[in-house]
Amino acid sequence: MTSARQPGGARPGGRTSAGTTAARNAKRPAARASTGTGATAATKRRTAARPGPVTRPSAVVGAKRQRPQVAHGATAVSSQGRRNRRRTLRLATGTFRLWSAFCVVAFVLSLFAARLIQLQGIDENDYAAMAVAKGAKTITIDAPRAPIYDRNGVALAETVAAAKLVADPTYTRRYATKIATLLHDQIGTDYIETVALLRKPNTRYVELARHVQPERAAAVVSMLSDARLPGVYADEDTSRVYPGGDVAANLVGFVGEEGTGLAGFESALESSLAGTAGSATFEVADGQQLPLADSTVIEPVEGTGVRLTIDQDLQFLAQRRLAQAVTQARGSSGVAVVMDVRTGQLLALADYPTFDPNTRTQTRPANYGSRALQDVYEPGSVQKVLTFAALIDSGYVGPRTKISVPSALPRSDTTINDYFSHGTLRLTAAGVVAKSSNIGTVLAAEQMPISQLHGYLRSFGLGSATDVGLDGESAGLLPAPKDWLPITRDTIAFGQGVSVNAVQMTAAVAAVANGGRYVQPSLVQGYVDSDGGYSPAPPPAEHRVVSERAADQVAAMMEQVVGDEGTAPDANIAGYRVAGKTGTAQRVDESCGCYDGSFTVSFAGFAPADDPRFVVYVAVHEPRDGNGGGATGGPVFHDLMAATLQKFGVPPTGARSPRLPIYW
Repeated sequence: MTSARQPGGARPGGRTSAGTTAARNAKRPAARASTGTGATAATKRRTAARPGPVTRPSAVVGAKRQRPQVAHGATAVSSQGRRNRRRTLRLATGTFRLWSAFCVVAFVLSLFAARLIQLQGIDENDYAAMAVAKGAKTITIDAPRAPIYDRNGVALAETVAAAKLVADPTYTRRYATKIATLLHDQIGTDYIETVALLRKPNTRYVELARHVQPERAAAVVSMLSDARLPGVYADEDTSRVYPGGDVAANLVGFVGEEGTGLAGFESALESSLAGTAGSATFEVADGQQLPLADSTVIEPVEGTGVRLTIDQDLQFLAQRRLAQAVTQARGSSGVAVVMDVRTGQLLALADYPTFDPNTRTQTRPANYGSRALQDVYEPGSVQKVLTFAALIDSGYVGPRTKISVPSALPRSDTTINDYFSHGTLRLTAAGVVAKSSNIGTVLAAEQMPISQLHGYLRSFGLGSATDVGLDGESAGLLPAPKDWLPITRDTIAFGQGVSVNAVQMTAAVAAVANGGRYVQPSLVQGYVDSDGGYSPAPPPAEHRVVSERAADQVAAMMEQVVGDEGTAPDANIAGYRVAGKTGTAQRVDESCGCYDGSFTVSFAGFAPADDPRFVVYVAVHEPRDGNGGGATGGPVFHDLMAATLQKFGVPPTGARSPRLPIYW
C-alpha cells in the first residue's frame, strides 16, 4: 500500500517515488554547474525536499537580480537558492589558536596571583586574625634541642626525628573506646586519658602520644585505618635519645615527656640546650593542618650544645670496673673519679648503681643523681695526705721526722686506735703515712693550732661546693674553728668528723699532685652552636695551697704506700712511679647522728708520681667482704690509671722511686 503523496514530492519518512527520483537525478548536473560553490549532494537533497514555493534574493556581484519563481511542487532548485544555503563557520589557523589560549590562561593566572598577593601581602594579618577568630589553633614549635657531647665530640645525648599521634575529636568521638584500646595495646597509652582526649569538645586537634618511632606510629595509623576507625593521624615530632645508654647517665641526665630537662646537665643547662621555641597558627580540616600566611609562623631557634670534659671510653671503663668492685665487695654503692691534674678537667665520673636514660622508668629515682657530687661521707685516712701537706708546709714535720706510736692513745673521754693491733712503733712521718697510723697522725697534728689546720683544709676545698655545673651538689661539712674541741682536731686530722664528696676529695689530692696548686675541677669543656662553632669554657680558678717543695715531699711519702711495706701494693703500675693513699672510715647513720658500724673504703693516687698528670679516686660504700681501701680500691685505681696514661700517651719518666725510711 502506498501513502498519499505530500506537497513537494516527498513521502512521509523521507522516501520518494521513482518518478521524483528520476527528476532529481536529471537536475543534478545543472545544479552543480549553476551553484559553483562545491555544495554537497546532501545539501542538494535537503534543498529539493523543501515544500512550498520559496522566493529568496540572489546575491550576484555587481548587479541585483530577481530570483525566478518556482512553481508549487517543483523538484528543481535554482542556483541562486543553493548559493543561499546555510554557511559553515571556518575555524582560525593554528597560530591564532595558540595565542588565544595563551591569553586566556594568562588572564586566569593573573586572577589567582592577585588573590594570593591579597592574602599573603596586603591582608595577611587580617586573614590570620579572622582565622583565629574562627577557631584556628596556635601551637608551639619546639626548638631543636642541642646535643651533649663528650670531650671528643661523641654524642652522649641528641635529638632525632620521631612522630606523634594526633586526633580530630569530631571524627574520633564515636569510636573513642575502640581507638583507646588499640593505642593502649600497641604503644602503652593510658586508656582513660586517651578516651577523654578523643572526646574532648570544642577542638579539632589533640595530641595522644609523643616521641613515637616513626615506623611504629605509621603502623598504628594503618591498623586504625584497617579497622575503619577514623580521625587519628601521625605528625612530625622529635625524640631525645642517649646513644651510650648508661655511659655518663648520672651526669647527662634526661628530659621529661615535654622535652624539658629533669636531671643532670639536661636540667642544669636547660636554657642553653633548649633554644627558643617558635609558634604556628593553623586550622584543621579532616585531621590535616592548613597553614595560614607566613606571618603566622615564628621559626624556632636551635639551642647551644655543650661539650663535656668526660671521655666516653674512660667513662665506660670506669663504670664497668667500679660495678665489678662494688659487686665483689658486696657494697651498696661506689664512685670512681679520673681528673687531669693540670687542667682540673674530670675525664671520668662514675657512679654505681646507675641507670639508662632511654629506659629510666625501670630504675629507682635514687639512682638518677651523681653520688660523686651529692653523697657525702667521712674520707678516712685519705685525709692524712692533706694533714701532712699542711704540717710539712708549716714546718712542723718532715718526711723523716721520728714519731713514737703507742698501741693506743687516750684522748678526753675516748681512746684512739689504729686499724691494726701493735705495740709501740717507732715510725717516721713517712712511715705513719705508709702504715696509715691514726695515732701517729694525731701526735704529729697536735702541734698545729686549730685555726691554722682549718685554714689549710678550707684552702684544699673542703666545706665548699666544687661548682662543676650540676645541681644538687653537697658542700660537705668542715666545722668552723670555734666549734672545734681538742678531740675534733684529733679526729679531723685522720679523716673523721669532717665530710666530703668524691669530687672534693679528688681535687684536694690533685692539688698535692699539681705542686701545691689547687685547680677547680670542671665538667664543661665548651659550647657548640648550631653552625658547629666551638667556644671554650672559661678557665678554672686556681690558687696555691702549699709550697711546691712541701707537695713534692708528700708525694714521695705517698709512694711508700704502694711499696712493699705499704697498704696498697696492688695499685702499682709496671714502669711508672705511683703515689697513693688508702682510706677506711666509719659511716654515720643520719637518723641518730652516730656511727652505724658500716664503713667506706677508698683509694686515691696519681701518676707518674714524679711528674703527675692524672689523679684517680675510688670509694666503695658499705662493703661486707672485710677488705680495706688498698685491696678494694687499689686494683680499680690500677686499671683506670693504666688506661688513662695509655690513652693520653704519657710515657714513664724512667726515674726510680725514692726510698724513705719507714722506721727509725
